[in-house]
Amino acid sequence: MRLTCMHCIRLGSSPSSLLTIMSYPRLTTEQMLRKDQKTISRQGTKVAISAIYMDLEVFLQRSGLIADLHALCQAHSYDALVAMTIFFNTHNEPVRQLAVFCPHAALRMTICGVLERSHSPSLKLTPAPSIHPNLQAYLQGNTQVSRKKLLPLLQEALSAYFDSVKFPSGQPETVGVSREQADKELDRAGNSLISGLSQDDEEPPLPPTPMNSLVDECPLDQGLPKFSAEVIFEKCSQISLSESTTASLSKK
Repeated sequence: MRLTCMHCIRLGSSPSSLLTIMSYPRLTTEQMLRKDQKTISRQGTKVAISAIYMDLEVFLQRSGLIADLHALCQAHSYDALVAMTIFFNTHNEPVRQLAVFCPHAALRMTICGVLERSHSPSLKLTPAPSIHPNLQAYLQGNTQVSRKKLLPLLQEALSAYFDSVKFPSGQPETVGVSREQADKELDRAGNSLISGLSQDDEEPPLPPTPMNSLVDECPLDQGLPKFSAEVIFEKCSQISLSESTTASLSKK
């Protein structure tokens, strides 16, 4: 459909409708989500975040939406999908909304928890009615928070998720000790264990040399006696002289 000047005048009272028509002319759900999308990943877990320029309520009314979201996540190995919508109300004021789709309950709860509790920046999220248990929708009160500012929060959510996997809720943790401190203590324990094993592999130290009970100290405690060249030459001369004398006496 071609937008004429008359069409634009009719849609002037609803700028969000005009923006939707211009942005998504008969696009499928996958095309809409992948048209302006970024992804983050950590340890094989991938989260996609898409910008959509339409009312989230209208988007959630699309036929077969949940099936399309499942197919999109499976096709591109997404573990979670975050849709960030923006449109303009009748007063030409921007309105932002969020939707988190994730079949994995633990990951979905972690992402939603981090976004809800965030203070830097504060999203001022208000939960909205959802059409499916795997999808949580929000009205974003702070319209200044764009997708660029949302990406670090999603990275934080992934970190929190893997921390919860490392320390399951059923596993007791040290009281009064943070997880970072617990990690350091585990590292120290591992290093000391490795150090002990390396010492066991080495030969035991030799026992000290016993002192002679008949003398106060060993003569070698002061080191080996020093020999000069002259002393050595004199000793050799004495030995040669002694041998020559012994030979002459044997001849007689």
